[in-house]
Amino acid sequence: MPALACCVDPAVAPPGFALAVDGSLREAAAVVPPFSGAPLSTTTAAAATATAAVDDGSFWSPSLSASLYRIDGWGAPYFAVNGSGNISVRPHGTETLGHQEIDLLKIVKKASDPKSVGGLGLQLPLVVRFPDVLKNRLQSLQFAFDFAVRSLDYQAHYQGVYPVKCNQDRFVVEDIVKFGSPFRFGLEAGSKPELLLAMSCLCKGNPEALLVCNGFKDCEYITLALVARKLAINTVIVLEQEEEIDLVINLSKKLSVRPVIGVRAKLRTKHSGHFGSTSGEKGKFGLTTTQILRVVRKLDQAGMLDCLQLLHFHIGSQIPSTVLLADGVGEAAQIYCELVRLGAQMKVIDIGGGLGIDYDGSKSSDSDISVGYDLQEYAAAVVRAVRIVCDRKSVKHPIICSESGRAIVSHHSVLIFEAVSASAYEAPVLSSPGLQQFMESLTEDARADYGNLYSAAMRGEYETCLLHADQLKQRCIEQFKEGILGIEQLADVDGLCDMVSKALGASDPVRTYHVNLSIFTSIPDFWGIGQLFPIVPIHRLDQRPGMRGILSDLTCDSDGKIDKFIGGESSLPLHELEGERSVSGSGGRYFLGMFLGGAYEEAIGGLHNLFGGPSVVRVSQSDGPHGFAVTRAMPGPSCGDVLRVMQHEPELMFETLRHRAEEYGSGQYNDPMGNDALASRLAQSFHNMPYLVATSSCALNAINNNGFYYCDEDDYNAAVAVADAASGEDEQWSYCCA
Repeated sequence: MPALACCVDPAVAPPGFALAVDGSLREAAAVVPPFSGAPLSTTTAAAATATAAVDDGSFWSPSLSASLYRIDGWGAPYFAVNGSGNISVRPHGTETLGHQEIDLLKIVKKASDPKSVGGLGLQLPLVVRFPDVLKNRLQSLQFAFDFAVRSLDYQAHYQGVYPVKCNQDRFVVEDIVKFGSPFRFGLEAGSKPELLLAMSCLCKGNPEALLVCNGFKDCEYITLALVARKLAINTVIVLEQEEEIDLVINLSKKLSVRPVIGVRAKLRTKHSGHFGSTSGEKGKFGLTTTQILRVVRKLDQAGMLDCLQLLHFHIGSQIPSTVLLADGVGEAAQIYCELVRLGAQMKVIDIGGGLGIDYDGSKSSDSDISVGYDLQEYAAAVVRAVRIVCDRKSVKHPIICSESGRAIVSHHSVLIFEAVSASAYEAPVLSSPGLQQFMESLTEDARADYGNLYSAAMRGEYETCLLHADQLKQRCIEQFKEGILGIEQLADVDGLCDMVSKALGASDPVRTYHVNLSIFTSIPDFWGIGQLFPIVPIHRLDQRPGMRGILSDLTCDSDGKIDKFIGGESSLPLHELEGERSVSGSGGRYFLGMFLGGAYEEAIGGLHNLFGGPSVVRVSQSDGPHGFAVTRAMPGPSCGDVLRVMQHEPELMFETLRHRAEEYGSGQYNDPMGNDALASRLAQSFHNMPYLVATSSCALNAINNNGFYYCDEDDYNAAVAVADAASGEDEQWSYCCA
């Protein structure tokens, strides 16, 4: 007898055809090939092995987790899985010694534990910054170009600039200026506020460092850039539009400043995909060859052709291959040489951004989220392309500049958030008497659909069974809408169809994990352009992930979910959520990390549902007992902070609520909470973050919004005491005290 036919209960036979629900249907699942549950799409043998181990329930290890989540691909050389099953950070890249590795879970515990037990009392979500990683990224980029210059006998040097639009955080920019000072590393600005912060930061940088001024410009922008030259900052005004040259000429004469000018060229070279849409002849920025020639003539007529010293271009972000890179750089080098021929005193070729990040570990040149080269190959391709053209034209080799923001800052920042619950669709289970009663309540048409389902089961036609089960379900839904069936009958048909799907392997095993996060605030590029980032549990990686899940955020928006992951996956391998008495060292909490998001995400994030940004800690490697020191901690914006952004006035709002409490509050309803206590509770709500609070942390107050510093673990308690003293009544509203 066919597998499903053995489930027929003769006691509930036609005309009320029935399938037994006492377990015999579930036994059929062992015989019927599943309709879903295909293995993970992987690109490496190691990942395939790890996936197979998940499926067959064999021995599990941290190394299998590293392969399953592709950590060895996208994470190298900064992230790995340690023997405890936690993500470890290698702050110095390949130069990191064993004792210098930092356990990411320990950082999270230090940040989120209450101050009473030695923690910082910060609320999640949390951004963890690693300035040591930032320093290593900058050094690695510089060393790659230095090696290419030496090995290819290039007769000039490389000096990069960091485009501050990637992450304008004060400490990120200041770190880059400090770490890059030995290399003459500079900054790039694309707006007036970015120019102001770049000018301020470069006052402490190398005097030879470039300040490249990109973006659309008005009189105030150009005046500010010229003032920067008066302040002995090595500023270059890059023309994005032809009409900007008239402003530069007139304002420089008025201010008696000899400017250094660059032009941005629109190249013919471009690459396909989203990140290449800003390049090519129809790109948003830059001048055509005709416009460049007109600029040269105007500068010559004004006696300022010697001021034209830099050529800038941008092929597009995430350049996928060195073949495309060399083609674009070669084209730009031709323009550079032509400008030299026309009399410009050219010195610098700025290749723009485009140095890509391998977000999925595939090292593929056919993907928007990966690249088919490393730093050394990228640098060699650039240097070689410039040298070939310049040697052919007998032009002196120019200084090579790049604006590799994504490649510099992406790795240094990790977003940590918590899965607070998980849900899966669970249809009601039908007993044989319940099924009999359900059948009797069906209309004639619905019973006919059930009869077709029964017949298909008898014939062993399992795909047809699914078709008829869906037809029965849809008919019952329509009848429910018409008022013919009640909600109990609708629930029964859900249970029957779910039972059939599970038996045939056609049910969806994916759970929804609810995370304490706003995707619109913290991972906006996923929502906006479909950008994928590696998302991984930061602990329990010595355990087999027994579930698959998608992530749903706190916002009241159906787009607030992550259902696409690296590797072409529509769900993520995850663990069952634990209870409060956990042996994993996390107190039953389940922490996930989003990696390689240090560029753009914080700058672009919005305030959907008024969820503000995350808390932030800055962590450096140290020789202390835990191997790290938190050198800065900053709680995320409070409810009051985000309300102010939208022009609300929290103090006045509180006054309104306090008067309301006095008028309609506890006294009227014999509430044991007094008016003063109620007012204090309302005031505290304005000071708390908008995100969910862990049960054990509900009574905690955040550290004051000015943050605080301490240099090593030994100074921690003293620093907390200072922070506590600084966050007294003066910080609270005077009328908030009970």
